[in-house]
Amino acid sequence: MTLLEAIILGIVQGLTEFFPVSSSGHLVLAEAVLDVNPPGVSFEVLVHLATVLSVLAVYRRRVAELAVGVLRIDRSSIRYIGLLLLASVPAALAGTTLTEEVSSLFDMPILVAVALLVTGAVVYATRWLVDRGDRRDPGWRGSFAVGVAQALAIIPGISRSGFTVATAMMAKTRREAAAEFSFLLSVPAILGASVLQAPELLSGGSGIGGVSLAAAAVAAFGAGLLAIVLFVRLLRTRLFHRFAYYCWAVGGAYILYVLIAR
Repeated sequence: MTLLEAIILGIVQGLTEFFPVSSSGHLVLAEAVLDVNPPGVSFEVLVHLATVLSVLAVYRRRVAELAVGVLRIDRSSIRYIGLLLLASVPAALAGTTLTEEVSSLFDMPILVAVALLVTGAVVYATRWLVDRGDRRDPGWRGSFAVGVAQALAIIPGISRSGFTVATAMMAKTRREAAAEFSFLLSVPAILGASVLQAPELLSGGSGIGGVSLAAAAVAAFGAGLLAIVLFVRLLRTRLFHRFAYYCWAVGGAYILYVLIAR
């Protein structure tokens, strides 16, 4: 992998990780259409960790507030951490028990294309939810529902951010608060996925130069920052649902490609 390729892949990963368009779905379809090989576990782990840092950078004040609140036994901070932990459970269970089943889905690009169409429908539905909520968090039942939505996103083509934000908004959470909850929830999810990949990472070399890995991480970090800021701005300006058009275009284009190729 060249330095330029590493930077481009880092940017793509950083953007698609947080935009509601499914980064894993893009990877599967790109491999199917372009016959490209995935960059490897070390690359994936590093760019995912870089995107975690972008979340912590954007929400640094909120993270600090929660940390201080927990130390001071502040009920609201402890409650919010509890909501995040509860929402993390479904994805943790799915990730540790359905590994083989989920891996097989990455060999079914047509299913991924259909999943992108579903993601588009869910994202478009937020159009009618933007003014529905006034809560600062999804609540206990809503948080569990958000967790189930996050667990569904282990299916390539299903967007984690799209499903979790839409579900939080359905639980009458304010749109900015729904985005905050979704992004903070991504931290344990991404870290957990990286831990699951650790044995494979330690068992072999990266196959990618250190400079290229570092460049990809920096690119993913910067792209992640940009994606989060734009994501929240589009929610605030009621334009978030327009991501649906992109999901429909990509999913529909691949289905059309398969029909023509046959």
